[in-house]
Amino acid sequence: MTELLTAAQMRAIEAAAIASGEVTGLELMERAGRGVVQAVFAEWPELALGSFRAVVLCGPGGNGGDGFVVARLLKEWGWEVEVFLYGTPERMPPDARVNYERWVGMGEVQPLEPGTIHQYWAENVTCYRLWVDALFGTGLTRPAADDALGQVLRVMSEIVWAPSLHPNERVVAVDVPSGLCADSGRFLQEPKGILHEDVYALAHLTVTFHRKKVGLSLADASLYCGTVVIADIGLKTTRSIGDEAVRELTLSTAIASMIGKSSGHKYTHGHALILSGPSGHGGAARLAARGALRIGAGLVTVGCPPDVVSENAAQLNAIMLRPVGDAAALSEVLQDTRINALCLGPGLGVERAAELIPVTLASRGLHPPYVVLDADALTALSRDPLLFAQLHKNCVLTPHAGEFARLFPYIAAKLAAPATTGPAYSKVDATREAAKRAGCVVLFKGPDTVIADPSGRCAINSAHYDRAAPWLATAGSGDVLAGFITGLLARGFAPMQAAETAAWLHVECARSFGPGLIAEDLPEELPKVFRTLGL
Repeated sequence: MTELLTAAQMRAIEAAAIASGEVTGLELMERAGRGVVQAVFAEWPELALGSFRAVVLCGPGGNGGDGFVVARLLKEWGWEVEVFLYGTPERMPPDARVNYERWVGMGEVQPLEPGTIHQYWAENVTCYRLWVDALFGTGLTRPAADDALGQVLRVMSEIVWAPSLHPNERVVAVDVPSGLCADSGRFLQEPKGILHEDVYALAHLTVTFHRKKVGLSLADASLYCGTVVIADIGLKTTRSIGDEAVRELTLSTAIASMIGKSSGHKYTHGHALILSGPSGHGGAARLAARGALRIGAGLVTVGCPPDVVSENAAQLNAIMLRPVGDAAALSEVLQDTRINALCLGPGLGVERAAELIPVTLASRGLHPPYVVLDADALTALSRDPLLFAQLHKNCVLTPHAGEFARLFPYIAAKLAAPATTGPAYSKVDATREAAKRAGCVVLFKGPDTVIADPSGRCAINSAHYDRAAPWLATAGSGDVLAGFITGLLARGFAPMQAAETAAWLHVECARSFGPGLIAEDLPEELPKVFRTLGL
């Protein structure tokens, strides 16, 4: 796991380090500035080989103080550096003011006012090799209004999104691109929008400090940030201070989760039951079943209406079949106590789901202990508060955005509302609130899949940056994910652990296969991924 930090947690860590005498604020700014310059030269080695031009945009807070350090270091390297200040030096915090004064002894500081930067850029187009955004970083709590800041964002966006027009210009953001909420990954703007519709990317490179910020793994942050580099600024504190930590899933997480799960016989690896729907709608359940079997469940059975047993039998071999016509038939099947994980929803049909869910949940988790509710089962839950009330701690809900909105309309409305102040309400906030409301694990799907349990424990499975796998957006991939989770639950994984591991492996299978992926490929790619992991 990699721990992610909110802006408040990062400030608390820095404050605690300063208060303990571990480091001073000026030392932290110096380390941050050096970290930015080192990251720039590592990303573009040619910039370290000569003297170029840079424009450094400094804000009125600590981020601006970092920017003045960057300006000074580039000047000492032999660069020609232009510095603009948004705000007045009198209002800067003491440490930032010291770095402002150090720069004043070396070069001029021009005011960043409405109209200034766009005109200046137009007059000096193609002259600069590097633009440094040290305006606000994690500190912005208001919209990027249509003034000097808004104009700066348009300039940086044009540079990033028009490489043929600006082949030699690079934009680096200090900590977080200005305008982006560090906690939510959302762009702070007015309800009607204040930026041109073509403002998407804001940096080629983002250099953040100590730990990655939560928002850099959420929403559309990857569109704004370019490459993200974490600069070590020498802080000893590794744990967050304050709220429950948010973790990002990593390779080591998946390996640790799978170790020690290979011994025994088929029943020690669990028996998963995947409930299926009517004729012509069984593909989704078969995908889930294949996923459960491939990820290691000892046995997998598809429970389908009696009149479609032959249809499923024509396409299944290692997966067993049981006729499950109605709730009474399901109740009889569940007398087999070796069945320890169920999956309801993929291709099940909403009415059939509504009939079978009560039988599945009636025991309140005593038997069968684990239940994955996906697709049509989620729709059935959203329509019947009494069904929703039967959820228990051994359930896992796997909604995509539309299903989440039907299940948790109030929460979804908060998430969909325009982000006008920071920290903005985030997908992490929404998933945590939903898990508490449901009393079970919620896996909120997307490229920024967020997983939370009722206690507030939370993880992000980010398919962004170098883990991006856009071809995963294909019909049936969610059914396979539900099967992965069910298979791991059958093997004895706890709900949160199963959801985390399954989500991570789901993306790894897509990345391993590559473009052209269809849902059927995901389970078949698992053995290759396992071999790569040394399992």
